[in-house]
Amino acid sequence: MKVLALFLISGAYAFAQDQTAIEVKPATPVIQDKDLWERTGILHPFKRMPRFVARDQAQIWTSPFHTAKSDIKWWAIFGGATAALVATDRWTVQQLPNSSSQVSVSTWASRLGSAYTLIPVSAGFYLIGSKRHDERFRETGLIAFETLIDTQIMVTAIKMIADRARPDESDGRGRFLDSPSGRWKSSFPSGHAITTWALASVIAHEYPKPLVKVVVYALASTVVVARVGARRHFPGDVVAGASMGWFMGDYIFGKRHNRSLDRKRSGVRSILDHVELGASIQ
Repeated sequence: MKVLALFLISGAYAFAQDQTAIEVKPATPVIQDKDLWERTGILHPFKRMPRFVARDQAQIWTSPFHTAKSDIKWWAIFGGATAALVATDRWTVQQLPNSSSQVSVSTWASRLGSAYTLIPVSAGFYLIGSKRHDERFRETGLIAFETLIDTQIMVTAIKMIADRARPDESDGRGRFLDSPSGRWKSSFPSGHAITTWALASVIAHEYPKPLVKVVVYALASTVVVARVGARRHFPGDVVAGASMGWFMGDYIFGKRHNRSLDRKRSGVRSILDHVELGASIQ
């Protein structure tokens, strides 16, 4: 219940955001005028990706030293929530049925947050956007790729430091520096949670329509709850991962979004407008 309540609160907050929540100074966009489909083709934007990721990592790991005063509240809110959940994780997971059917269904549902699902989704945005000459769709795919790379680097580093045992290991105590499976497979934070919420954040920022937000955040919430149900993570693991993922998507969108695209109307936006208009008429 604690996990569900926290995600209802965080989901409601994320749903309400049209702009970036944290202060972000725009940098070089992933899609530039010279990248338009009729000029350099579909591969040119990827040449800048390694440089972008390197800059992102430098900013991410040094963020505690240059965080804006207005952003400190987010560190306090989500840091405090994570600490509270970690302190009660063992008790919380013991309240679940922990039956074989719970684990089986949850394991299947958590596949939505696997790399073999998220990478094709990102590639689909970029390839479909290139085929249909939709620059915003292309940008969504590029920012999603950059975000997934950044989150993977970050979550791997934190896992190796935390080395937390999973719920089905070490008597379910969830102790840090105690993972019998090795640091690479540490429970804290959840990799599925950070990547899924990062991708959901990017898509919701690119297409800030209520219908889009409902779909992407519902899927992201399904994945993180499923990871707890599958006994692969504690609530503290998924909340920490989801929080970091959402804010990383928020941050990278703020850095890389080409604001000139806001003046252009994409095919997807036109379709969503018709869908929402039809729903309101009925």
